[in-house]
Amino acid sequence: MIKKVSVHIVTFNSEEDIQECLNAVIAQTYPVQQIVVVDNHSSDRTLEKVFSMGEVLQDKLLVIPNEENTGFAPGHNQAIAATNSEYVLVLNPDVTLDPRYIEILVTYLEENPEVGSATGKLLLKSNPEVVDSTGLVMNKACRAFDRGAGEPASLWSESGLVFGVSGAAAFYSRKMIEDISIDGEFFDSDFFAYKEDVDVAWRAHILGWQSYYHAEAIGYHARGWKKGGRHRQPLFIRRASYINRYKMMYKNGDRRRWFLSLFHMIPYEVASNAYFILREPKVLGAWKSFGKEFKRLKSKRKAILAKNRFPINL
Repeated sequence: MIKKVSVHIVTFNSEEDIQECLNAVIAQTYPVQQIVVVDNHSSDRTLEKVFSMGEVLQDKLLVIPNEENTGFAPGHNQAIAATNSEYVLVLNPDVTLDPRYIEILVTYLEENPEVGSATGKLLLKSNPEVVDSTGLVMNKACRAFDRGAGEPASLWSESGLVFGVSGAAAFYSRKMIEDISIDGEFFDSDFFAYKEDVDVAWRAHILGWQSYYHAEAIGYHARGWKKGGRHRQPLFIRRASYINRYKMMYKNGDRRRWFLSLFHMIPYEVASNAYFILREPKVLGAWKSFGKEFKRLKSKRKAILAKNRFPINL
């Protein structure tokens, strides 16, 4: 029996990338049941370009136009709620996939039900000889990175388990989505954007799900958000990137981990926050949002504990 797959794309002023992204989805060797585009109030021709492909996409396309920019995490939660497929591919509009990407990952997850998420080898679109991501890794200071980023693609030919998968082209089973969702949310809507994929990976890890990197599934990522460096990014984006790490640490961490990680965390925390105090003090205003959301964060932490098959200490 063929398992249903839906592809979810959240767009925001994505007119330069969206058609190439959708054409690659259409070209997949594995049948895609539905393509959901959630547009976060784009001011360019994104929606025009999506609708222009209606004839090619036929009845597979569902477009959800938001009246404001709700963010990556809430947008993808909308798409997840609008579908019922056994598998979901969360895809950035600036990613182009090789034709067998979905086929390879569906096959692996069907054969390994303990694995709830998977990714392929994501390469830089500007230089396909260089890795963008082969999954997520988290160090002892609770900092998450795209594994292999910037390294030669030839070094990453071995598939295997990883901590998590990048949200740029993340393949999730519906079983895992439903199992780890908190209050009906898979991605934490309080994150808006940045590190929401790490938060999901950490939560999934706590609740007993595995994540896999398959080197034969290939994607190409433009990484447009890095153009121009940090100071070209809006303040609210820099604040989200900063504070979301602490949000997920509070929700997903435990005393034992903090004790074991203390030696590694203190030097980083001192250096990192000293930088923000001296160079980007306005970013530290993000702690106001942490305070406002604390009750919700605490509730989510308790919900994770209640679901946990291997309880942690609060």
